[in-house]
Amino acid sequence: MGIFHSLSLYSVAFFIVVIAFIVRGTIGFGSGLIAVASLILLMPVKLAVPLVFLLDLTAALVLGSYDVKQVVWRDVLWLLPFASIGVLIGGFILKKASPGSVTFILGLFILIYVLYAVWVKLDRLPKIRTFWAIPLGLLGGLAGSLYGGGGPPLVAYLQLRKLDKRQFRATMQLVAGMNNVLRGILYIALGLLTFQIGLGYLALLPAMLLGLWIGNKVHLRINAKLFQEVVLVVLTLVGLKLMIPV
Repeated sequence: MGIFHSLSLYSVAFFIVVIAFIVRGTIGFGSGLIAVASLILLMPVKLAVPLVFLLDLTAALVLGSYDVKQVVWRDVLWLLPFASIGVLIGGFILKKASPGSVTFILGLFILIYVLYAVWVKLDRLPKIRTFWAIPLGLLGGLAGSLYGGGGPPLVAYLQLRKLDKRQFRATMQLVAGMNNVLRGILYIALGLLTFQIGLGYLALLPAMLLGLWIGNKVHLRINAKLFQEVVLVVLTLVGLKLMIPV
């Protein structure tokens, strides 16, 4: 099974991926943080990050095709170019400098947003204009290059655009999928995608699909208010993770 040297190791990794993608199927993001943070306890980070990247890319394509009619194209057209620029800037920073301070600031931003959302109350959050896609798209792409999960700033933008849960998940998948294609090109250029990673991806693909299937069932049944609350809980965990030194 490639990077898995025993059945017990593979079983633990399978369970981790199922849980991570139940979250992804339910709220549209969060799988990268959960999977990478857990899989690095089983394998080197240089294996875990590209492996989860491939699973995330596939998940974005699967959910994106399922929800394509729900995509809010106006927000995609605003977010995508700036998020792509952020990915490229993040790749340069990752190569030339330590990303630690950048990820700390991102974590702080996320926690401030969560506190603001809780203080104002979700149903009273203001609807922002599309030009906010410029800073939040850049920040999302930057985060994607630096730690493999550009979701939180994009989540904040889409949440404040007042999209319903299907529109939120669909639009998030399209932007994330396109950014992952760009990340994939960078990973290939850096030699991070190997045959060994490919075998690991194929071994965990059933776990990812199972997690998405379960998560989608939850997504279709969860009410809008609880959905938004779960989003804030996951954002809080992401923010704390980014602020804790690895």
